[in-house]
Order: sequence, then C-alpha cells, then structure tokens
Amino acid sequence: MAGRDTVLDVLGRLEPPPRIVDWSLLAVVLAEAATGLVSFTVATPDGWPVFWLHRSLGLAIVVLLGWKLARVRHRLLDRRLWRRSTALSILTLLAAVGTISTGTLWVVGVDVRVSYWTLLSVHVGFGLLLVPLVAFHAATRFRPPRRVDFEGRRTAVQYGVLLIAGAIAYRLQQGANALLSMNGTNRRFTGSQPREGDGNDAFPVTSWVADDPDPIDRASYRLSVTGLVAEPREFAADELGGDETAALLDCTSGWYTVQEWGGIRVGDLLEAAGGVERSGNRGGSVDGVADAPDDADGDVPDPAYVRFVSVTGYRWSLPLAEAQDALLATHVGGERLTHGHGGPVRLVAPGRRGFQWVKWVVRVEVRAERDPAQWVVTLVSGFD
Repeated sequence: MAGRDTVLDVLGRLEPPPRIVDWSLLAVVLAEAATGLVSFTVATPDGWPVFWLHRSLGLAIVVLLGWKLARVRHRLLDRRLWRRSTALSILTLLAAVGTISTGTLWVVGVDVRVSYWTLLSVHVGFGLLLVPLVAFHAATRFRPPRRVDFEGRRTAVQYGVLLIAGAIAYRLQQGANALLSMNGTNRRFTGSQPREGDGNDAFPVTSWVADDPDPIDRASYRLSVTGLVAEPREFAADELGGDETAALLDCTSGWYTVQEWGGIRVGDLLEAAGGVERSGNRGGSVDGVADAPDDADGDVPDPAYVRFVSVTGYRWSLPLAEAQDALLATHVGGERLTHGHGGPVRLVAPGRRGFQWVKWVVRVEVRAERDPAQWVVTLVSGFD
C-alpha cells in the first residue's frame, strides 16, 4: 500500500534510467573530490562558488545513492544473490555513508576530534577513499549508457531540480545554524571554525601529512637566502625581527585564527641579501630588486618566484610581488613560535590557506620559474 511505502520505495519511483544514475554517481564523486581539493587552495571570499558547489553536490550524492539503493537493496539483503563483487559494493557503500555523515555533522556545527584528526579531516579521508572505490565499482558493475537513456525532458528536469535543491538545502542549513546559535555561526565561508585567543596556545598544532621533525636548536639555526639575489647569505633567528602584521590563518583541517605575527618582511629580507637580480634593470636597487651584473649581457633570468623550503623538504612558492609582502615569523601574539607551530621561523602568507604557510623554514630561494613539483612534495615530505 502507498501509505506503507518506504523512503527508498518513493525514491525508486522517481529514479532516472539506471545507467544514468550509475555514471552520474561516479561523475559527482569525482566532481566532489575535485572541488574539495581545489577548496584547499581558496582563502579569499571571492572563491565561495567552489564551496557552494561542493556542498550542493553533496546532496546530489545522497539522492543518487538513495536511487541506487532503492534499485539494488534486494541484492544486498539476500545473501544468496551475493557475488564476488558484492564485497566491493558494500565497502563502497560504507565509504559513501562515512563521507556523507561526517560531512553533514561538520556542516551542522559538530566540532569533535577523532584521535589526532578533526571531523573535517576524517571527512576528507573518507572522500579520498571513496574515489577509487567508486571507480573500481564502475569497472565491475556499470554498463555504458545508451542514447535512449538521455531522451526526454524528465531526466534533465530531475537533475536540474537536484542541483537547485542542494543549493536551497545549504542556505537553509546556514539559517538553521544561525537561528540555533550553533558552531556554524562564526565560520568563514570555507567552513572553518574560529579559535580564539592570542599566542601559541590559542590554536591547534597541526602538520601536513607526515611532517614531524625534531625540534630545531634556535642558537644554531640559520636561514639561507639563495638564488637570484646579489649577495646570498645566512641569517640567525635573532636577526629576523622588526616587523609585525595581523593575519588570518585558515587551516584546511577546519579551523581559523587571527593573530599578531612578528618577524621580518620577506621584501626586507631580500634587500638585506643585496636585493634580487633582474636582467636589464641597471638603475639601482628598488624594493629589493638589484641591478644585474655589468657582464651579465642580459642573460640573467628575471626573478619571478620566491620558494620557501622547510627542514623536512616541504616547500611552497609565491609570486615575487606577493612574497615581498609576506612575513617570516618568529613570534605569534608576542611569544616565540613553539616548535609545533613552526618555530624558529615559519611563513605567514595572508590570503593563503594554512598548508601554504611553510613551517620550519630553513631556506628562501629566489627563482625565475614556478615549482610544479611542490604539489608532489606536499604528499611525500616528512617520510623517511
């Protein structure tokens, strides 16, 4: 009877062609992974569409998964119908449920830690696991869509309504959080939750992937400035001071903090190393840009990037103009940076996400070319 229909029964009657659902599920999972990874690099409000799309597609996964379960639940519940690939199907379902549930809890304001990880980090882990599982599941189960599956207006309307419903659900969730004064009210557009206070104890110690070096002896610490600079040299930690800036650190593990950072402006550091060398500019050093040597004959490449290298090998580069206004911090909130927060010296890069604020900086390199390999290094640095 209609009155005894389950939610899955209702979803089953609304389901588009099965092949379209299967391939849509794969496409949306890949899109979620892509928007999630891109969101790690977005730190300014003009990047809000990435987060809006990611959250809207989350609801699409819920509905697509509901359609899928409405169709195959009898095969999952009847062990006589299990095949060798059923184990993969169940594992994929568990990863999907883990991704959806942790993401939902985070969105509504739940702020808990699972061992060393925030709930958002667990969500990311489930999401990354889900991508290969869905791909393998597609290889064993999915059948290529047919032209007839795309015919008719109904399928287009269903998917259009699905995306719009996701956007509406996201806005309703924001309103509900504000109305109930939940943890989401002080969040940034990135979803990060605030950490209040000043100094080292005001915000968590987090590291990217496997970065976990031994503490660095401040007395013997030296920062090398090399590359396209007139006078490559080294600096002790006590020489890196004199500048302060208030900057917001937005960590990809789901929190943010605003702190007063003390250290040296990178432009001033480069000027102390004689300025960067630019070919064809022979009128004197301006803002840390020095003349090229007289015998260079125009073959000195133009500096364009500054690379910040950690003691672990982790590194990130900033365009020269942006880097000059960044800070190499030795203090936070009037306190010396602790080892966990990147002491003796870490990069403070306003407008960038936390993983780009390189910790334990031991080398600053002025380069002519960008460093695409830095993306690989973020995944392998710290591993012996």
